[in-house]
Amino acid sequence: MSETPAHRCDVAIVGGGMVGASLALALADTRLQVLLIEAVPARSAAQPSFDDRTTSLGNGARRILETLGVWDQITRHAAPIRQIHVSDAGHFGFSRLNAGEHDLAAFGYTVSNRHLGAALWQGLERSGRIEIASPARVLEAAIGPELAQLTVQQPDAQRRIEARLVVAADGAHSLVKQAAGITSSEHDYRQVALVANIRTERRAAGVAYERFTHSGPVALLPLHDGGYTAVWMLAPERAPAMQHCSESDFCRELQQSFGWRVGRMLQAGQRSAYPLSLVRAETSSAGRAALIGNAAQALHPVAAQGFNLGLRDAAVLAELIAAAHDPGAPALMAQFAQRRAADRRGMIAFTDRLVRLFGDQRRAAVAARNLGLLLFDLSPPAKRALSRLSWGFGDSLPRLARGLPLLP
Repeated sequence: MSETPAHRCDVAIVGGGMVGASLALALADTRLQVLLIEAVPARSAAQPSFDDRTTSLGNGARRILETLGVWDQITRHAAPIRQIHVSDAGHFGFSRLNAGEHDLAAFGYTVSNRHLGAALWQGLERSGRIEIASPARVLEAAIGPELAQLTVQQPDAQRRIEARLVVAADGAHSLVKQAAGITSSEHDYRQVALVANIRTERRAAGVAYERFTHSGPVALLPLHDGGYTAVWMLAPERAPAMQHCSESDFCRELQQSFGWRVGRMLQAGQRSAYPLSLVRAETSSAGRAALIGNAAQALHPVAAQGFNLGLRDAAVLAELIAAAHDPGAPALMAQFAQRRAADRRGMIAFTDRLVRLFGDQRRAAVAARNLGLLLFDLSPPAKRALSRLSWGFGDSLPRLARGLPLLP
């Protein structure tokens, strides 16, 4: 097996999942030389980022994807969320949100990761401007003062990559993050998300449901074909039994937990299980390394904001480096961390508090949150604030989220 000479580029993106591919696509029309490194080919059935899970895209994410030129392809497989129904199982609290009351066509859209990933990678292929190394795995990374150096294993050779900026889009336990010396905190929620597409007696009609139960939240998200994606949070001890039981037993148990708002649950597809933790990097950048998506923060799916937050990471980073002579300059990386701080902090706190609030089964806590749900249901200002959640907590929107190109 031969070793090729060192390859130089301006930006090396490690991880070609949905956030990494979005960043690469955003940079496709710049003068930067960009290398995208992904371990599993995008069209492979083994690609973990583009599986059959469903992602909720808020209106901020929709606008970014429109600006990147891929929304028309995504929308063919997307289901609009026109109403949201939130309830606390066994208690009186509930709240309803209607997009039309806020002059919105929808609060957001649900689309399978497989369709979303395919649209992003087809956009990359159409651009022809991004160099792609896939399948390729980063074996080693070293972040120096002038260059980041990567050792990359491909099927027929090992390559040495030198980049002025390396972007970690390789997940919560990122190798690049470790090489940059960025530490993370991790909180285990002691929950497993069991995900399956289901068919119900009543076709989905633009309503998303979030029901909080003793074992954790149950979310039903509408699909474009009239079904739902069920995201059922369970204790780790119970999740394996529900993942591997018969289809009829699964439907019966899910029905008992969720209730009858969508009629009888008739069918369930393949079930996948994902342990849930909050992983939070201490900063979004260090030296010539920047963190985006789950490498920077991995959230509980209760508010369905993980990808939306990661996409804003990518949009801000792309905006800052698009015209930079040195995309990894320390001042630029410090500016990136500063611009992302408020949004990251706000979304992490919001999601974590929501999990803790509805996980508290003490009588006083249950009464307080149910009263809170009822008061929220009667408060148009509170509903308006929540309807803008997908635009983030930062002071200013990135240019892509305003429908503007990266360069003025």
